[in-house]
Amino acid sequence: MPKNLGDFKYLSFDVVGTLIDFESGLTDCLKQIGTERGIDIDGEAALALYRQARYLPDVGLFPDDLVRVYQIIAPDLGLPPEPALGQRLRDSAKSWKAFPDSAQALAKLAKRYKLIAMTNAQRWAFEYFSKELGNPFYQAFTADDTGTEKPDPAFFQHVFEFVQSERNTKDDILHVAQSQYHDIGISRKLGMTNCWIERRHAQKGYGGTIEPENFTQPDFHFTSMAAFADAVEEKSDA
Repeated sequence: MPKNLGDFKYLSFDVVGTLIDFESGLTDCLKQIGTERGIDIDGEAALALYRQARYLPDVGLFPDDLVRVYQIIAPDLGLPPEPALGQRLRDSAKSWKAFPDSAQALAKLAKRYKLIAMTNAQRWAFEYFSKELGNPFYQAFTADDTGTEKPDPAFFQHVFEFVQSERNTKDDILHVAQSQYHDIGISRKLGMTNCWIERRHAQKGYGGTIEPENFTQPDFHFTSMAAFADAVEEKSDA
């Protein structure tokens, strides 16, 4: 299996949390709702509540499911559990921002690799995220395309079948993601080479992402997309 950055043909990316700053998007919206009602919202506390509510039974596809999630977490935040405010949280996804280094790094990486998006978001939301990132993707797979969410191996199988249609294999893919639970652990189990972008390296805990049962040591590890793209350039120039 290739272990050097220059050995891959494809980079597959988690999008929400790795490239798009969904934690800030969620907490900014909740804080705005709170400010309008004279309530101070603690961002990390809100993310902990979100994480618990997002994975209760009867979840829906993301980010449509934020309407349900909001009504569950609102009372604990001191906010009114109104469906209209849940819809506002859901619609905030249309304006979530990329991390400051994401678009530039992707533009650099697209010169060397074919970039594949693998997102648990629905297609309608992905289209906003992709535009925010400069539309860098060669191919994209969303929750409604695959009918499932990572870490379900079936999601990854769609990507494997796609690269096989181009006469390549999963060994030609480097999977890049921030979530140990959704991406790094399962990609290792499926025999992929992976790269962990540790977005929360300066913060405690897992924020809005589920904590994994076991930590998976990645094949490559960077604390930003910028550092990852720079490492690829250095490898290319060597």
